[in-house]
Amino acid sequence: MRKTVVAGLMGVMMAVAAGNVAAQVAGSTTIGVPASEITTITKGWSAKKQILGKPVYNEQNEKVGEVDDIIVAPDKSISYAIVSVGGFLGLGEHYVAIPFNQFKADGGKYVLRGATKDVLKVIPNFDYAK
Repeated sequence: MRKTVVAGLMGVMMAVAAGNVAAQVAGSTTIGVPASEITTITKGWSAKKQILGKPVYNEQNEKVGEVDDIIVAPDKSISYAIVSVGGFLGLGEHYVAIPFNQFKADGGKYVLRGATKDVLKVIPNFDYAK
């Protein structure tokens, strides 16, 4: 009986694996980026160098926060910047999600019109999914 159960489980596992995995075709899978796309990529923004950790200002040139993270939506579009507001040395910071299209790049600065520290502090805190 035990051999029959084990053989049955093995059969089910093999059937599931075969149903979920498509056979690879030699030469059909490209790893990395084709050379033709490299120029396009180099013209894009680097989140690490140009966005993350950068201060956020309002139109009065007052620093109101800092870009802490970027959330990429399931459809691979950039949807929100996570901005840290307040706090000192990482303590007491308040994180808020701001739609990325509300920012304006202005002379190397990120400007969020109508923002003040007080306005950003009353926006609900952003918490990462567990």
